[in-house]
Amino acid sequence: MVTREELERKEEEWLAPYAVKSKDSRGRVYPEPEHPYRTAFQRDRERIVHTTAFRRLKYKTQVFVCDEGDHYRTRLSHTLEAAQIARTMARALGLNEDLAEAITLAHDLGHPPFGHAGEDTLKDLMADYGGFEHNAQSLRVVDFLEQRYPQFRGLNLTWEVREGMAKHVTLYDKSEAQDFEPQYSATLEAQISMAADNIAYDNHDLDDGLRSGLFSENDLARIKKWKEAVEASGIKNPSTDLARRQIVRYLINADVTAVLRETTSRIKEENITTLQRVREHKGLLVDFPKDSWGEKKELEEFLFTRFYTHPHVQKMRVEADRIVRGLFLAYMADPGLMPGDWEATGKRGQDLARIVCDYIAGMTDRFAEQEWERIRP
Repeated sequence: MVTREELERKEEEWLAPYAVKSKDSRGRVYPEPEHPYRTAFQRDRERIVHTTAFRRLKYKTQVFVCDEGDHYRTRLSHTLEAAQIARTMARALGLNEDLAEAITLAHDLGHPPFGHAGEDTLKDLMADYGGFEHNAQSLRVVDFLEQRYPQFRGLNLTWEVREGMAKHVTLYDKSEAQDFEPQYSATLEAQISMAADNIAYDNHDLDDGLRSGLFSENDLARIKKWKEAVEASGIKNPSTDLARRQIVRYLINADVTAVLRETTSRIKEENITTLQRVREHKGLLVDFPKDSWGEKKELEEFLFTRFYTHPHVQKMRVEADRIVRGLFLAYMADPGLMPGDWEATGKRGQDLARIVCDYIAGMTDRFAEQEWERIRP
């Protein structure tokens, strides 16, 4: 049997000098004995996958609510796809795959029901109570809300995974890194998680939008990235399901390859030879080439105008706002509408608004709908 010590020795042999090594982890808030045949980051990854919050992602919105169709991405399938991309990129760059994967698997644990519509409503409702941001909520889930051990609250993850979650910044994520040395940049494994998240939602939202019929291949004909992918794939008729899958696959591979090449170039140019040099470097090392930003922005603007703000999607946003807002106001007025353990928490003097927010943020789309049907006036 391969022991943890042997795995840690292999990391020293195989990983780049600027990668995070499991044996060098800053550890956990609550000290625990090391596992005999799993590294610290392997344990973190598996703790995340076994959480209730992770399972709930199956019924949380990516763009479409879960009852819109069985084949659209949910928050869970998005997370798994992003984690797969992160693992591939980490391996190609000689980084710690387990760390990159753990951060990515955890990055959306705090996402509320109904996707960004639900988040926008909670953000508005919590404006006077400390605010709400799903990235910070993900950290709250693993640090406090999940209860799986008698010795402590939360999952007691390593400092490096928690730091990567706190410093996860994308178009939809804001950093909440005050407790994680904000003067230093994130590790390359954490930066890979951000890039993988970005690649996943750009291309898979494109795929789901085409599948839904809210826009068509003809609408994409003027988008440079799409045109290049069609031409490079040698596809004559891009409107079939098989052709769409080929093109999306090409786009993902092209994005991953571009980021890997750009990252390798930046590491060499900036003389990144140690983990400390990574942390001291200002700005991202893992990123898209600057000459591709225009094409990327063009595609994202198309998705925003033709997909995310489509009347059909906006209709779902209105309904999501009604449900989340209604639940919040109802629980604030009568905490007894919540299950006993949540109500009891409120009675012990903890901030009621934060308790209500935690409860709603943990809901799936369908449970939120069911709860609203149960308690609405």
